[in-house]
Amino acid sequence: MSMSPPRVVLVTGASTGIGRATALAAAAAGWTVLAGMRKPGDLPGTQVVPLDVTDPATVDAALSTVDRLDAVVNNAGIANNAFTLEQASLEAIRANLEVNFFGVLTVTKAALPLLRASRGRLLTIGSVRGVIGQPFNEAYSAAKFAIEGYLEALAPTLATLGVTTCMIEPAAVLDTSFVASSPLDPAALLAAAGPYTDAFAAYRRFVASGAIEAAQTAAEVAAVVVEALTADSPPFRIPTSAHAARYIARKLSDVDGSAVAAAMQQILQTPLH
Repeated sequence: MSMSPPRVVLVTGASTGIGRATALAAAAAGWTVLAGMRKPGDLPGTQVVPLDVTDPATVDAALSTVDRLDAVVNNAGIANNAFTLEQASLEAIRANLEVNFFGVLTVTKAALPLLRASRGRLLTIGSVRGVIGQPFNEAYSAAKFAIEGYLEALAPTLATLGVTTCMIEPAAVLDTSFVASSPLDPAALLAAAGPYTDAFAAYRRFVASGAIEAAQTAAEVAAVVVEALTADSPPFRIPTSAHAARYIARKLSDVDGSAVAAAMQQILQTPLH
């Protein structure tokens, strides 16, 4: 009796955070893991491959190392790297879209022939900020909104070819260098915020308050991702916690947008303690 070969998954942005936790969890679950890293390092139990989602040549080179591919986890991304619109550079906004939106499309486009052949799974790490836009996160939210819309539109077409598409939706995640990688300095931004000083100060108080009490670890998010790799008929949108599900539901049940607008406005009125 012949044994089935191990299933193969490509995880982008696998050097830290959710990507690293997902690569390790998938390997522990028996997957052959291509761990894509812009700056390759050691990751036990995986096959590390150089991969920059903004460089199609590195994506093609990584995929050329395998004969089959059963799943992709689009995880690579950057944190918010632009302040609010009036004071942000258009270059910083474009850079966010280049990685968080076009980077996902670059990997997905290259992987689709292999995913069609295996009738595989396309998983992308989204964010609750890609469902509800958060103040002072405009560029990041724009990129996440864009990939939500693109893949929601693409998913039915891919389903006709046997490829399952899912958006994995975490809220705050604690043990990751994702936010630390942002080039923005909150203290410097506050000092130079001008007419946005009061609003930005309130936003920083919101972030520092109990707003992330429901934050998850990267390993907890990774467990949801690995489950989605093999779940029977997974839905398109998969919140990674009850908190994330409630947060998203606020938007999806708010037909005219007034409830979400009021909630986000309340953030900018966070009182001093």
